[in-house]
Amino acid sequence: MSTSMTRIAIVGAAGRMGTSLLLNGADRDDLHLVAAIVKPGEVDGDVIGPQQTPVADDLQFITEVDADVVIDFSTPASCIHAAQLCADAHIPFVSGTTGLDVAQLDVLVDLSRRISLLHSANFSVGVNLLAHLVERAARGFGESVDIEIFEAHHRHKVDAPSGTAKLLGHAAAQGRGVELDDVARWSREGHTGPRGSQEIGFQTLRGGDIVGEHTAYFCVDGERLELTHRATDRGIFARGALRAARWLSTRSPGNYKMADVIFGRNH
Repeated sequence: MSTSMTRIAIVGAAGRMGTSLLLNGADRDDLHLVAAIVKPGEVDGDVIGPQQTPVADDLQFITEVDADVVIDFSTPASCIHAAQLCADAHIPFVSGTTGLDVAQLDVLVDLSRRISLLHSANFSVGVNLLAHLVERAARGFGESVDIEIFEAHHRHKVDAPSGTAKLLGHAAAQGRGVELDDVARWSREGHTGPRGSQEIGFQTLRGGDIVGEHTAYFCVDGERLELTHRATDRGIFARGALRAARWLSTRSPGNYKMADVIFGRNH
């Protein structure tokens, strides 16, 4: 095997993102998909996808296939279990699983002291460029601007607001020099009173087959700036995750971000 080939195991291979990873990784000559982990009963047979990737319903399988890196798009509990197995086996870990609570995110940070680890709410290059622009816009407008984050997804999405919306919220808060948890307004209903001066609001739409849409609104007296990203092909997320996995597979232990993949570690 060429030293330029990256061996990848996928956790959550039967889901929407897992299926996209199998499809987008199949025609790459620099990647080899060596394992696919699914839930019990999700797949009939021993292989899955265009590369006929070996499939199993036991997470332990990822430590038995000589993987260079693991990509996880599963559930919060499965994500943490897989990350712990990877840390024990010294395997770099990439995850796009959303819905993790603060304690679970802290576990990932702790594990990144032992392995290279990258957890991102969105692997689209465009979305991560959007987050960069949101941070700069929030910093440029200063305290006078009202910031709202809108997101829309398909009817099957189970968490709200989306992880990407929170990513943009954190970028806006960073631009203002505040913590998002201190200024976030997650919903509005009834007599809410006037808007707070530092408030960062979130709005959510669920319906149809919307792949993903996010807009950051910056509103001041006399003008409004809207920064929008629309995803029309789920493949952009898979291709970004595969790019991140290949990049991360040769990194030293640490807690990385998608911006590190795009701009370099010292951006």
